[in-house]
Amino acid sequence: MKQKKVLETGFHCVFLLCGLIAVAFVLFISIYLVLSGIPAIREIGLPEFLFGKTWSAGTNQFGILPFILTSVYGTAGAVLLGAPLGIMTAVYISKVAPARTAEMIHTAVALLAGIPSVVYGLVGMIVLVPGIQKLFSLSSGACLLAAILVLTVMILPYVINVSETALRAVPKEYEEASLALGATETETYFKVSLTAARSGVVTAIVQGVGRAIGEAMAIIMVSGNVANMPGLFRSVRFLTTAIVSEMSYASPGSLQKQALFSIGLVLFLFIMMINAFLRLILRKEAR
Repeated sequence: MKQKKVLETGFHCVFLLCGLIAVAFVLFISIYLVLSGIPAIREIGLPEFLFGKTWSAGTNQFGILPFILTSVYGTAGAVLLGAPLGIMTAVYISKVAPARTAEMIHTAVALLAGIPSVVYGLVGMIVLVPGIQKLFSLSSGACLLAAILVLTVMILPYVINVSETALRAVPKEYEEASLALGATETETYFKVSLTAARSGVVTAIVQGVGRAIGEAMAIIMVSGNVANMPGLFRSVRFLTTAIVSEMSYASPGSLQKQALFSIGLVLFLFIMMINAFLRLILRKEAR
């Protein structure tokens, strides 16, 4: 009995230590981003930094409005395309498809989630970018549209897997009661099952948003990486790609390097806002 108690205490300490380490990492990253990002914002000025339209290291102009709008438009476009497709696929897998077909699709989705982002970017650069260029007669197919399509494919596994799990957790009694009242299977799946699983579906969509807004490597290969105001057929630069493309050659201690850290701080705040929104939705659902 005494040995079991000592063992339980040991496991409790290990779990507590793991939790404290995770919290410490988050706090360290948060503090580091704040300390590294605030000096540039203070020197440039918050309004000029957030709403300035020109990013030029040569003239010390660091406005990130094009990057913010591009990230918002790109993420919104990917979610508008990917969320309905992912939710419909999840409904098919969990409610309609035969077991063998559902297993095949589930395996394909798992493989899709395991593909490195750079491979998505490579395929997009080789196949998608030239296709858009020819289809719309553009000088370059590397544009916001290409980035949206790549992001759509990349968020699908997250939306499908989480939505499927939520749909499978819906009690069968709900669906049986709906069918007994005369509703069709399609009406039951979309009006009863999806409604009962809406918290999980919202979680899936928010996870997709977080995945899309934080992606860099695939996007830098298909978006053109030019600091333009966003347009569907214009080469653009996202918040993440702005950091990736300039951090390697920015001089240590320069205003440019500090401004890149400030972009990281803005991106971090975006992710925090998304997580806060998710918690708010889940708390309302729990009530």
